[in-house]
Amino acid sequence: MKSPELLAPAGTLEKMRAAYDFGADAVYAGQPRYSLRARNNEFKLEQLGIGIVEAHERGKLFFVASNLMPHNAKVKSYLADMEPVIAMKPDALIMADPGLIAMVREKWPEMPIHLSVQANTVNYAAVKFWKSIGLSRVILSRELSLDEVEEIRQLCPDMELEVFVHGALCIAYSGRCLLSGYFNHRDPNQGTCTNSCRWDYKVHDTEEDPAGVIKMKDFDFRAEMEKSSLSSCGSLPRHPLAEKIYLIEERERPGELMPIMEDEHGTYIMNSKDLRAVEHVERLVKIGVNSLKIEGRTKSLYYVARTCQTYRRAIDDAVAGKPFDFGLLSDLEGLANRGYTDGFYERHHTAEHQNYLKGHSESSRSQYVGDIVSFDAASGLAEIAVKNRFSVGDRLEIIHPSGNREVVVEQLTNTQGEAVDSALGSGHRVRLSISGGNVDKALVARFL
Repeated sequence: MKSPELLAPAGTLEKMRAAYDFGADAVYAGQPRYSLRARNNEFKLEQLGIGIVEAHERGKLFFVASNLMPHNAKVKSYLADMEPVIAMKPDALIMADPGLIAMVREKWPEMPIHLSVQANTVNYAAVKFWKSIGLSRVILSRELSLDEVEEIRQLCPDMELEVFVHGALCIAYSGRCLLSGYFNHRDPNQGTCTNSCRWDYKVHDTEEDPAGVIKMKDFDFRAEMEKSSLSSCGSLPRHPLAEKIYLIEERERPGELMPIMEDEHGTYIMNSKDLRAVEHVERLVKIGVNSLKIEGRTKSLYYVARTCQTYRRAIDDAVAGKPFDFGLLSDLEGLANRGYTDGFYERHHTAEHQNYLKGHSESSRSQYVGDIVSFDAASGLAEIAVKNRFSVGDRLEIIHPSGNREVVVEQLTNTQGEAVDSALGSGHRVRLSISGGNVDKALVARFL
């Protein structure tokens, strides 16, 4: 089996380097003006140039995301603004808008173009269309099952296919959402999404007064559900409380009440779990998908390193014919997440399947606690910039491109050499003795 490309997010040059160090074959980054990451995005022209040069020096690939849905003003400035980017020779542009694609194909016909997931490609006919106008790769919609991906691969053997395997999921179809624009006038399709679907909403019951006016009244939804003997399982009758109209109130907007239908599953009503499809890497490799993509240009350096390392191992094991290592599930559990799902890849999981994955996921969970900022090989002392608290007696994992290792904290000192019982948290630095080779620039996690 051919090894697919592992494609990682790069919100900064530091994260780009970490992605390559921990096993990525390629990264994607984008200019704030023309990609869907206008905020928390380091990649101006200078950084793009540095990134592309460094990538090519390492034999890696660098893709530039240029995938927003532009209004007229940005269309008019697009070609002029892209001229210096094209001159830097990125390995491909990731694009979504047909108008911009046509403009690039006319002006720079030699420039490879990958069709963004924003274009919502869900069938083989669409893939064939994009192939016919000269695109070299299609990033398939997240809404496809593994069987659908396989059928597209079989019917479109001469087109590169890319799929997402990890990261945040949108409540909207492949990210085409208007919620942030409604609340904040910050359009997700222009790169300024404020993730309104993930905000904390409160639920209020309503009642109708004699004049027919809907008013709010005090209400505890979960308490009412617990009083009832009815189940909310999809195979049983729908709970009568779920048929009522409720009002939601976002925490930062008190008094702004919006009608909504709600059930017993919570108040984060549009907050999808995060995608984690590491257990499907073997199937995707067998299907012949060309690129496996990790989402998260605004995520942490730790996130980039840990996901790249984990999916690199999953890909290499699949290509070598090794069985899936369920320990990879717990490696990803230590990342900040909203709970995990494999999205639409498998439509009908059994309870036994879900419990099996859950048990493995939580077997050795960990928490990111620091970065090793310097290492003295002679003394074996590592200086750690602390991110979260850890203490003497804790079991740590040292995460390094050369391989991970476990250590038990037997002694800690502060930067003055004085013994301390704990590394107190963000902003502190401590020193820890670590044997077994160079760990400079390693990341540190604490087993929970």
